[in-house]
Amino acid sequence: MNQQLVTLMPLILLIVIMYFLLIRPQKKREKAVTAMRNSVKVGDEIVTIGGICGKVVKTKDETLTIQVGADKTKFEIMRWAVSKLVTDEPASSSRKSRREEPQEDTQSEAPKKTLPKRMKKADEAPLDEAPSEEPAITEAVEESDSKE
Repeated sequence: MNQQLVTLMPLILLIVIMYFLLIRPQKKREKAVTAMRNSVKVGDEIVTIGGICGKVVKTKDETLTIQVGADKTKFEIMRWAVSKLVTDEPASSSRKSRREEPQEDTQSEAPKKTLPKRMKKADEAPLDEAPSEEPAITEAVEESDSKE
């Protein structure tokens, strides 16, 4: 009995670790996304999973009608197709905003501008690298002048 328990212990430990590292965080994210999709109301600006940005004008149980573009085209999408709500104010709890704050401070202190390298003009090319087409053109012009 003790031998069987010892052989099964790594497998059980692996399953427990997988649960806490993969399955549990996934379920938390799914709950948050479902809550966000259910909280969409008329007037909210959203982005769909296809990248379409629009304003919600009508809600139903499973569908939303959004208004898109300058001509205010309306079309109906499924509620599960909402990727995120667009907010004007930055979220203080999001990971992205915490990462961006230190970068903004360093950029405002000493912005460095790099100028592009200048290319050489065709006239300044070395003589040994002269294009081979020019002599052929000048010879053809000289021949046509001599025939006339």
